[in-house]
Amino acid sequence: MAVMAERPMISGTESGNFEELLDLLDELHLRDGFKAEIIRGNIVVSPWSKGYYQRVMHLVCKHLEPHLPAGHSISCGPFLYVFPGDESAYGPDIHAASDRAFETTSNRLDGEALSFVAELTSSSTRDDDLTDKVEVYGRAGIPVYLLLDMQEEQATVFSMPSAKGYEARCSKPFGEKLPIPQPFDCLLDTTDFKAP
Repeated sequence: MAVMAERPMISGTESGNFEELLDLLDELHLRDGFKAEIIRGNIVVSPWSKGYYQRVMHLVCKHLEPHLPAGHSISCGPFLYVFPGDESAYGPDIHAASDRAFETTSNRLDGEALSFVAELTSSSTRDDDLTDKVEVYGRAGIPVYLLLDMQEEQATVFSMPSAKGYEARCSKPFGEKLPIPQPFDCLLDTTDFKAP
């Protein structure tokens, strides 16, 4: 199946339960330049990141790596983390998770193994990153969610996960230092996050 539209959705009600959606996601053949996630029980296809996002992702990984919890790894690789209770499966731009999460032959990783996620917004994903993902990541108990709003040039860190999402947030414009809370407890310099 070649995907032509920028954000087509396949509804969970049309394809059945969450496991069936995950199976369908595995079978998708996307046009180069697109990725697929499950958001609110729907398969959502969106374009890959812009080139300069790689620089930003690399800087975040490089800065946070020395502050990782023991037994955790950070990457900006294409992995799918599942959140069955929310019928969601996300491929975060940057993710830190327990090394145990990768001891599997499945391409579906446990979302609760994450200690950190970061999303870099695009015009097509921004709304989901600002709403649904804040709620799902928080309910899953992920300690830190970093949202890099590439359109507004602002970094927001969410912490203190709860059943309603996150209880705390702190925002800084790109160019300032943003405090990243426990378990990382460091300052993230956002000076080089702006578009070229």
